[in-house]
Amino acid sequence: MGARLLTTIPWAALAIAAAASNPQVERVSHKLDLIERHQAKPGSVIVFPAADLNAWSRAKSIEVVPEGLREPRLELGSGTATAYALVDFLKLRHAAGIETNWLVAKLIEGEKPVKVAAAIQSARGRATVHLTRVEIGGLAVSGAPLDFLIQTFFMPLYPEAQIDKPFVLADGVERIEVTPAEARVYMKK
Repeated sequence: MGARLLTTIPWAALAIAAAASNPQVERVSHKLDLIERHQAKPGSVIVFPAADLNAWSRAKSIEVVPEGLREPRLELGSGTATAYALVDFLKLRHAAGIETNWLVAKLIEGEKPVKVAAAIQSARGRATVHLTRVEIGGLAVSGAPLDFLIQTFFMPLYPEAQIDKPFVLADGVERIEVTPAEARVYMKK
């Protein structure tokens, strides 16, 4: 659940490696383990500071995306999260072992700044993530090109992720709230 809880939020898709011995990474991993193992106290609120989430995302994403992502950064807002990174889509496909035809390769090769903004709604054990803006190289992407990018690059990495569809949170989780400073996981009473 820990990875599923956070991979549905865009920062996990755009993160890269950090040292595994980082105390911020260890704090997030420990909190996620408590939730996964149903050891979080009923009615408790588990706080994930933005800096800790950034560190955890960078450290864990290298397992999913070994090449093609650099300099990820996360900004939280009121019910929102915006992820930034330098992305080489051709390297992402190569790292996943996917062949790319020559024409598509020429269109997507090279590193580009990517920004993904999402709104996060959560209540009664469910959550929904809505993409509010996607930019590649400073240009907004929407409609069919965005659907192509999601299906081609994001979903193969996170096949259980749901975008614009409600999904069930882990057992015992009532809701997730995102503020500019942190994400809070509210456990059911």
